[in-house]
Amino acid sequence: MNWLAGAWAVFKKDLRLELRSRYALSTLLLFVLAVTLVVLFGIGDAPLTGEVETTLLWVVVLFAAALGLGRAFVYEEEQGTVLLLRLHTRPSMVYAGKLLFNTLLVGALTLVTAGAFWLMLGLEVGAPGLLLAVLALGALGLAGATTLLGALLARAGTGGGALLTVLLFPLLTPLLVSVVSASQKALAGVAFAAAREELLTLVGFAGVTITASVLLFDYVWEE
Repeated sequence: MNWLAGAWAVFKKDLRLELRSRYALSTLLLFVLAVTLVVLFGIGDAPLTGEVETTLLWVVVLFAAALGLGRAFVYEEEQGTVLLLRLHTRPSMVYAGKLLFNTLLVGALTLVTAGAFWLMLGLEVGAPGLLLAVLALGALGLAGATTLLGALLARAGTGGGALLTVLLFPLLTPLLVSVVSASQKALAGVAFAAAREELLTLVGFAGVTITASVLLFDYVWEE
């Protein structure tokens, strides 16, 4: 219970600060809307295939997440609250709280991006349940990978969104391939069984990245 209380306290602190400043929310929403409008005006009346639509969707999510989630640990360094967290919480509590906050943030970002694409580009979703599952698993995997890298870059003093994006690309290749393929199948209206391989890959990716992050976070946080 003490561990859960500590992780929840870290999550509530980040959520309270975000609701007060609205830095990440404002930045991400403006980025998503700007990119969606650029895509909308760029294609004009030209029809887009499902492959192009889903690829654009996840490219926007990836860059927006890298832009906003990289601040999760940079803020602690800038405000000098790292020592306070070290004294009162264990590293695993900090990671769990940050992961929960990042998952909530990237989940909201993913839903907003999908909604913007649906409204502005006229996406036709044949299997909404499958698409929601893909969005949720994709958000979890993206948050799991980004949280550890954000902590690593913040500790190194280079917690910039651009560098985080560069480091994320090789790591997220299996995730991006799977979410794009599964999203295409969701638009086509196939059953869950037809996307079983992609869903298992997303579950495995999220499990591996989060497990590895838990094992490595102590060294990143303490050193």
